[in-house]
Amino acid sequence: MGSTPWQEFRRQYESRTNNHHSTYNSANTAGNGFLKSPFLRKTHKIADLLPSLIIGTNKVQCSAPAPPPLPPIGASTSTNEASMPTPPPPSTTETPTTKGSSAPSSEAPPAPPSPEEESIAQAAANVAANTSIPNPGPYEAVLMPFKALTSIDTHDGMRCEIQKQLSPYMVVIHSFWLGTSMLQEGMNKSYSFVTQVADETGLLMARVDPSRGSVDGRIHKTLLGGLANGKLQIGVSSAGQMDQALGEVDFGGLTWTGNLKYGSMAGGIVYGLNYLQSINERWAAGGEGLYVSANGSLVSSYTLKYDWDKPSQGGEEEVQMASAATAAASPDVASNKGKCSFVAQYNSTQNDLGLHYRRVVTPGRVTIGAELSCNPGQGESAVTLGAEFQLTRSKFSVCVDGTGNLKSSLQAKLGMAPGSPTLSFTADVDHVKDSMRFGYGLNVGG
Repeated sequence: MGSTPWQEFRRQYESRTNNHHSTYNSANTAGNGFLKSPFLRKTHKIADLLPSLIIGTNKVQCSAPAPPPLPPIGASTSTNEASMPTPPPPSTTETPTTKGSSAPSSEAPPAPPSPEEESIAQAAANVAANTSIPNPGPYEAVLMPFKALTSIDTHDGMRCEIQKQLSPYMVVIHSFWLGTSMLQEGMNKSYSFVTQVADETGLLMARVDPSRGSVDGRIHKTLLGGLANGKLQIGVSSAGQMDQALGEVDFGGLTWTGNLKYGSMAGGIVYGLNYLQSINERWAAGGEGLYVSANGSLVSSYTLKYDWDKPSQGGEEEVQMASAATAAASPDVASNKGKCSFVAQYNSTQNDLGLHYRRVVTPGRVTIGAELSCNPGQGESAVTLGAEFQLTRSKFSVCVDGTGNLKSSLQAKLGMAPGSPTLSFTADVDHVKDSMRFGYGLNVGG
């Protein structure tokens, strides 16, 4: 059987390769130096690889030993750590060291606290835990957040206040009220000058009204190293009918506040005191009594306050976004819950009962409130609803009572910088009496 062309080519190539090897061996034995050239050595090595390339085999002989198998995942660290020798225990003797090196400390560990120290620490922890009961604040300020929603200050005409900071402690204010019908004695304009000096220890304020011929002054001063605060209020006028002088002392503790009053008002001596106590984190109770010697009447009131947290209607992520956007506007922003407050106040002299409700719907944005006043003896009652909306540079307030009397106020900042002017608009519409009153104002430097 004849050979194929491929077998013939292979036989001729092998004979040529054998001849080349015999020539190389004989020349190398005879010491022929021309085969030592790099070119011929490279040609010889390439020629040795040609048979495997032409034949197409992938088998390559390798005399190197096979690499060890890879360790399983996660076992390399433990294997290396196991192969490392165990370090000797630290020496307790002090050895000299060079500069910049650290030496083992020979100091003994601190002794455990004594039973007396543990009891002192436990008492301090108990005191810190009890301080979670908040301070209720002054008795006169209990209803201020509620009245801000249900008793909006409206006016007619034009009001303008210009404030000037003369020093870090002193400010002067020029106040104008023009084109109004709300002043007494038929006046349609008013001007007053106010100056105030305040620092960390006290306050001095004076107000002069040339049109009325009156001068009012206030002095506030801390007493007993901050344990008490003294107040003095004086008012004199050219008519002399409303002159007054009233001195007060505010004092309190971590969970309570008190106040003492003594002075002359309405032509007679006045004595008064009030007290407000936080019962726990939610409840607070207090009362106030005032005796007027001019008519021998005793005015007393009693207050009960309850605070709680109500979850917001929006989702947690929405509340967090609103809180981050208005963190500087309200102290309730850091919480994801809306704070609710309820106050009941009873005036025994007039037999009046007032119920007040306030809720923060969206912290730093929306607040609503309601007020119900009733006289159980006479069967009279009045209800008022109010709301406040805080925006980036403006605030809108609105309230309406049971007779349909609607009051609203809009305040807007005219700039982003501190001390930018504030423009305000107010409206008072009484549908029952068919009366309307509108006004606007401008506050510069406030």
